[in-house]
Amino acid sequence: MRASSLLENRALVSGGSGFLGSHLCDRLLARGQDVLCVDNLFTGQKRNVAHLHGNPRFEFLRHDVTFPLFVEVDQIWNLACPASPIHYQHDPVQTTKTSVHGAINMLGLAKRLGAKILQASTSEVYGDPAIHPQTEDYWGNVNPIGPRSCYDEGKRCAETLFFDYHRQNKLRIKVLRIFNTYGPRMHPNDGRVVSNFIVQALKGEDITIYGDGLQTRSFCYVDDLIEGMIRLMDTGDDVTGPINVGNPGEFTMIELAETVLRLTKSKSKLVRLPLPADDPKQRKPDITRARNTLGWEPKVNLEDGLKETIAYFRDLLNE
Repeated sequence: MRASSLLENRALVSGGSGFLGSHLCDRLLARGQDVLCVDNLFTGQKRNVAHLHGNPRFEFLRHDVTFPLFVEVDQIWNLACPASPIHYQHDPVQTTKTSVHGAINMLGLAKRLGAKILQASTSEVYGDPAIHPQTEDYWGNVNPIGPRSCYDEGKRCAETLFFDYHRQNKLRIKVLRIFNTYGPRMHPNDGRVVSNFIVQALKGEDITIYGDGLQTRSFCYVDDLIEGMIRLMDTGDDVTGPINVGNPGEFTMIELAETVLRLTKSKSKLVRLPLPADDPKQRKPDITRARNTLGWEPKVNLEDGLKETIAYFRDLLNE
């Protein structure tokens, strides 16, 4: 068993200027690590890492992970992939390539360097789940040919590649399944429910609820998510995952909308639209494995996290 040490100080974060990636860069730098942030800026934003450019331990490289990358690092955090339906359905073939070719290229780099590598996987590997809550040993209920398949199946294939590289090449892997996460630096036009509701409420626009609004999600604040991610990377080589990281608190879309309206003091009205194809009816992580293996559980409740997120979007819209 080999745990992380200060000798493993050089970190590559693919997708590093995205919502989660930029927060991860912050945390790694705060830990004293050198960070190479790699992003093609398809959905990542320069503004998310602008505050880091004066840091001598931070470097930004514009690069698409579907092409090989030759650098020298000790850790690889593979976060690169558009994660919202609007963005990943814009170019579904490229989305699949990013998940699959990107995983192959990052795994190949890790193999060459002997580096530890973490895959930012997703609760979408469970599809529209037939069991509730979702445990890591559930194989999922995924449509392989639907409009969300480029992301769902791309991430599932990436997990396959990670475990095959582990079995075949003894690669030191970590696989984290991320459930709905929100917080500052979310893209304002990513189509995700939290950013949608907040932006619509702040603009005084109708808040769009799909279907009857009774479908549920579990929302994890970004700081909690990043803590779980770091704890997984810090485990010894005998811990590979997959491990669910998310907040098991479960809310309907109507409950979320009403909370956003109350916190923003908005007069927006709720309007209903048809439910998109293959949209999961419920999503809730079983985090028993994260509690037992990582000593991790979320600390930030939904209302407190929403206040921080609303403040971020209010400033963004006022620029």
